[in-house]
Amino acid sequence: MPTTRAQRAGASPHGVPAPRASAANIAGKAVVFDATVAAVSHFQNAGDAALQRNAPLHPALIPAPVAYRALKGSLILKGDPGIVAPPELTPAIHLLAEYWKMNPGAGSHIVFRIDTHVVKQPEGYRMHIRPDQAVVSVRDADGAFRAVQTLRQLARTSDGTIQLPACDIEDAPRFHYRGMHLDVSRHFFSVDFVKGFIDSLALYKFNTFHWHLTDDQGWRIEIKKYPRLQSEAAWRNETLIGHKKELPHRFDGKRYGGFYTQEEVRQVVAYAASRGIEVIPEIEMPGHAQAALTAYPQLGCTGGPYQTATFWGVFDDVFCAGKDSTFLFLEDVLEEVLPLFPSQYIHIGGDECPKTRWNACPACKKRMADENLPDADALQSYFVRRIGKWLNARGRKLIGWDEILEGGLAPGATVMSWRGIEGATAAASQGHRVIMTPEDELYFDHYTSLYDDEPVAAGGYTPLKEVYAWEPPMPALIAGVQGQLWSEYLPTENQALYMLYPRMLALAETAWSPVSGKSWTNFLARLQRKDPALVPDEIVMHTQTPHPGTIRVSLEGIGKIAWRLDGGPVKIYSAPFDVRKSAVLEAWRAENPSGRKLRRELTVHLGTGAQIRLHQLPNTKYNAAAQTLVYGVAGTHRYNDGQWLGFSARDLDAVVDLGAKKWIRRVGVNILNYHWQRMWEPAVFQVLISTDGKNFTQIAETDSFPVNGINAIRLPVAPVEARFVKFIARHKGVIPPGEYGAGGNGMLLADELMIE
Repeated sequence: MPTTRAQRAGASPHGVPAPRASAANIAGKAVVFDATVAAVSHFQNAGDAALQRNAPLHPALIPAPVAYRALKGSLILKGDPGIVAPPELTPAIHLLAEYWKMNPGAGSHIVFRIDTHVVKQPEGYRMHIRPDQAVVSVRDADGAFRAVQTLRQLARTSDGTIQLPACDIEDAPRFHYRGMHLDVSRHFFSVDFVKGFIDSLALYKFNTFHWHLTDDQGWRIEIKKYPRLQSEAAWRNETLIGHKKELPHRFDGKRYGGFYTQEEVRQVVAYAASRGIEVIPEIEMPGHAQAALTAYPQLGCTGGPYQTATFWGVFDDVFCAGKDSTFLFLEDVLEEVLPLFPSQYIHIGGDECPKTRWNACPACKKRMADENLPDADALQSYFVRRIGKWLNARGRKLIGWDEILEGGLAPGATVMSWRGIEGATAAASQGHRVIMTPEDELYFDHYTSLYDDEPVAAGGYTPLKEVYAWEPPMPALIAGVQGQLWSEYLPTENQALYMLYPRMLALAETAWSPVSGKSWTNFLARLQRKDPALVPDEIVMHTQTPHPGTIRVSLEGIGKIAWRLDGGPVKIYSAPFDVRKSAVLEAWRAENPSGRKLRRELTVHLGTGAQIRLHQLPNTKYNAAAQTLVYGVAGTHRYNDGQWLGFSARDLDAVVDLGAKKWIRRVGVNILNYHWQRMWEPAVFQVLISTDGKNFTQIAETDSFPVNGINAIRLPVAPVEARFVKFIARHKGVIPPGEYGAGGNGMLLADELMIE
């Protein structure tokens, strides 16, 4: 899996204590779930509970329909209202009857019909609600399922009465594939929770549930032919505490795990089908296999011993591609998986497969020679093609992450592009079906805010607005979009919900609604009507340095914003303001003074706002503008705030022009050192000065960066006068053997060049 990539009260099903408070209290961010009710109710409450309230009759439909026209009046359903529909639509009608506790066929208050002349697009529907009757026209059974969810969102219920606003709706999906992914390998989620997850997908018109069932940290599906997958691979000895970047690594010492029986899988798949959702299983190969190798070590290149992973990352031990027994095992596994999942597609992962073991393995070397494969990348292509052909022979097709493109891919395969548009472009040019799953915008294990009290997350920063604003590239060439919920840092079901909502709703609108119908302001208004707790409470700070010695601050948030500097008088934000001396900024939503507060240190020094020139630009995803180095706002230890500049196999080489000669007494830089994130300190940091910008003299140097985290380097110097200050941080080169990511280039991350 791409790794850069609600809990009942008491203990969770997998041994992790549930929070005593509701999810609304996690990090102070309100969401609409309560930890004391079943997981399935948590998800339904996300839509239904809000719809029970005395909200305005104009709808808070998410995703927004293609066309909506409000009419006067409403349809009142009470007593024993009925639904009629042709037999082909029976599953959807039974679902609506289940939601509303109605009796199908007992009357004609709601009429469903199939009309392919009126409704042209698959999954589309037209809805006409009048005070005497609602008529819903659909093209197919899937369209009936989507219409049911619209009725569900439109409804207001009270004392057994259902009220629907009179209106006309015309609707159809933008993309055929609209998916959400759930990783149950890193942390295991109960069957009730999975069913609730599916209910939520149905409510917001997703049509695919991608179930990530196996990985290094746990095998979660029963395979009867290989019982050790249940007794050994489904369990790990302990679990990492905190973030993997923190050293030394700490563990909880508790055995952890679980798996779904085949009967439970059948129940989940049937439950999804009854709501118009297809379930696609993911069985990871050839990488992310450490749990399986723990149970059956003969399937690895070295023969083990192996241990189900207790922390997160990418591991060298993968399925051996040189042994036929490996393919026999995987085919046996798939022979039991296929009858459980009627989906056309089967996901085989195919990502993040290190070649270290293959390059040293006699069996893999022989396979490469026998098959005329030039290198280990071609061996991975052989592996994927072989599994793909096996699936094709059984009437199924293969899906994998975009790494499956490396070395070529068999026809009929689908590519999930998570690393950017390159994979999507390559796949589309080769005639493959493409689903966009970009890490930066659609990984919901990323932080939802930059507040200090956010629960630990994988990394990155993906606020709701970014999810909503994202538009897939090449929309005419892709099959659809999918959000990912990786679970490394989701120890409870409650935390999973916190990370999912409301970002999933933003993606739902991109997946379904026409781009011309998207509006951030309107979306927020609909969220507010649905439930105020869904509206993000974060205040975001933006800074500029319009003049040397000046930090211009602008604030962004929902509603009025209160702010102050250094604990001084509280002001209501109305326009950007300037800060000309170092201070601590606090900001919060004015209507909630006891709520969470944004807190940022603003540092005004000699270099703040000065002109800066980089000899080489940053060449990693951490590619902020050069001016960021003298913004007066330091990057955080989470490195997700847009403040850090990252260099790979390059030096930081910057010259700051102070505009005139000034006395300098101290210089410095912030360096981020996280070896477990491939972030390495420089070999040396040097500071030089000049009066003419040509001839430089060194005034300070250090090669000591002892902190695992932010090294705030501050070097005192004898008072000296200069106009130009050069900062050089020499990159350390290739990551040495024995370290995480050995053999690759470490990243040099720097921020805020200090001149005092």
